[in-house]
Amino acid sequence: MYDPKSRRADEFICREEIEDTLRWAEEHKSDRPLLESLLEKAKTAKGLTHREAAALLFCDQPDLNDEIFRIARDVKEKIYGARIVLFAPLYLSNYCVNTCTYCPYHAKNKNIVRKKLTQEEIRNEVIALQDLGHKRLLLEAGEHPKYNPIEYILESIKTIYSIQHKNGKIRRLNVNIAATTVENYRKLHEAEIGTYQLFQETYHPDEYKKLHPKGPKADYAWHTEAHDRAMEGGIDDVGLGVLFGLTLYKYDFVGLLMHAEHLEAVWGVGPHTISVPRICPADDIDPHSFSNAVPDDIFLKIVALIRLAVPYTGMIMSTRESARTREAALKLGISQISGGSRTSVGGYTIRDIRDIENSAQFETNDRRSLDEVVRWLLENHYLPSFCTACYRAGRTGDRFMEFAKNGAIADYCQANAILTMKEYLCDYATEKTRTEGEAVIRLELPKVKNEKFRNASVKRLERIAEGERDFRF
Repeated sequence: MYDPKSRRADEFICREEIEDTLRWAEEHKSDRPLLESLLEKAKTAKGLTHREAAALLFCDQPDLNDEIFRIARDVKEKIYGARIVLFAPLYLSNYCVNTCTYCPYHAKNKNIVRKKLTQEEIRNEVIALQDLGHKRLLLEAGEHPKYNPIEYILESIKTIYSIQHKNGKIRRLNVNIAATTVENYRKLHEAEIGTYQLFQETYHPDEYKKLHPKGPKADYAWHTEAHDRAMEGGIDDVGLGVLFGLTLYKYDFVGLLMHAEHLEAVWGVGPHTISVPRICPADDIDPHSFSNAVPDDIFLKIVALIRLAVPYTGMIMSTRESARTREAALKLGISQISGGSRTSVGGYTIRDIRDIENSAQFETNDRRSLDEVVRWLLENHYLPSFCTACYRAGRTGDRFMEFAKNGAIADYCQANAILTMKEYLCDYATEKTRTEGEAVIRLELPKVKNEKFRNASVKRLERIAEGERDFRF
């Protein structure tokens, strides 16, 4: 039944193939020659199959596990260097008709404060985010045909892109909304969204049914095949993810990589991003009620192996995780993080912390401001990036991967990261962050290998300091 080129969810995420892969990986977890050969393959940064990655996930030999982490660090450095992309979520509405057992937005929750932003409230939220320094947002909304129809989403996208406050401008808006039709995905594409993200939560069909008793999301096939419909609708950058801790992590790890392989097989390009959220506390949700919690050491191994399996895919970690966990994960594979995030509707303009908590989707463990996150990255020798150039220059989908796989994208990304960092330092940074940032720019500028880009960057940095904005390669 397994067919990565099929458009049927039960064939490209074939349960029998996952279970057979897990049995095979268990049988070979001590096969040292095999595991060593897989590690040699991983060093080439050409990727691993779901079965190969599973064998390394099962590996219980300490020295080989250390090697997994070392190679993941090398691959991350080779492809992404010191660059870390920053973004923030923007929650429009928490009205929802689904009954997902792990989400406080579920329809039966009578405790949470329900709210839907008006266009004027959206404008205020966006201005607040711009004034922090954000250039890239992730739009979020619950699934509700009355309160959150596609027309509302499209109007909100138009509002967000239209706002410019001082030097602020949202240059890329990614969207995470419920699975929908090809026609609606086409409308989102025409509205010029960036990446369409949709998390599977779990790939185990029986567990999926238990977690989603009622509502449109209860349809496993409709949800799992959504990325294909998005691609059919013209959106060529899509994002995957599972909520680790809901069900058995090994099953979902394999399913996630099979989904990535399916997109590559059918559309010629894998996922633009993969997110790795873990279940965490929220109103009406006790994470301890889920018996499959993933400990930190296993979670970091998952991050490392996803990086090795799909080396050119952006990996996202939210403020669900603590600063300590995010610091470790950045070294192993994470290339995008949120900063100064609020997971409540209207959270960037609400002043009363109780109102923020009463409408939040989940608790944030990293509650630092964007400037604090930026300075933390700088102090740890990373180059924070607010770059949106590829999306705006048409380097998306297979065109992005063409640049990524031959290594040419590095010069674009390095130069654009430096330019956007300079903008942030001029417009939003505190004095201490500005000092740290200028030092990192001086260190990172020589790493732009393309001489033409490097020389142009020097001139553009001077023009940014004089007040000009929005340069990009």
